Amino acid sequence: MEELEALVRPSGYFRQKARRLKDFVTFVDARYGGSLEQMFATPSEELRAELLNQKGIGKETADSILLYAGLRPVFVVDAYTRRIFERHRLVNASAKYDDIRLLAQDALAREEVPPASHTNDRSVSPEKPPAHSPSAMSTAQQSTLVRVYNEMHGLIVQVGKHYCVKQHPHCDACPLGGMLSAQQRARLQNF
Repeated sequence: MEELEALVRPSGYFRQKARRLKDFVTFVDARYGGSLEQMFATPSEELRAELLNQKGIGKETADSILLYAGLRPVFVVDAYTRRIFERHRLVNASAKYDDIRLLAQDALAREEVPPASHTNDRSVSPEKPPAHSPSAMSTAQQSTLVRVYNEMHGLIVQVGKHYCVKQHPHCDACPLGGMLSAQQRARLQNF
């Protein structure tokens, strides 16, 4: 357990997270004979319900497991998503997690999706935060919708980290800033 705690220490709450990881492995062993392949053969809604029944796994974590490890078309809602959606008046502060998730999924499912070739410009400019190289998971064989959810969540995280910060957002430099009215930008600048 100490070795696992040391590995997850940088993420904070390392003792609790190490216990939850051990609990998760116990769950996979007991329910699926230790096979992630067998676990991910379970239909998404059924698996999501099972994950949510595990101590320490909430909706964001369950959806992250489904999207990033299971390559399932489930949109992950995090604090950045909520903040950006609220500031752009797509949802109100009382919106429930699943309402935000379904709003994003419905909107993205209606978009015309380009072919799956990746031609991301990874250059760095003063206006754009640096981007990291794609991970093995992000370059894995996946459906178009999974790729869209994965990339959209990554873009939201970048906007949330670098522009739509909790206090004193940088709306004028933000790639989404033009979508705000002058009144909204002024209100946000006074955060």
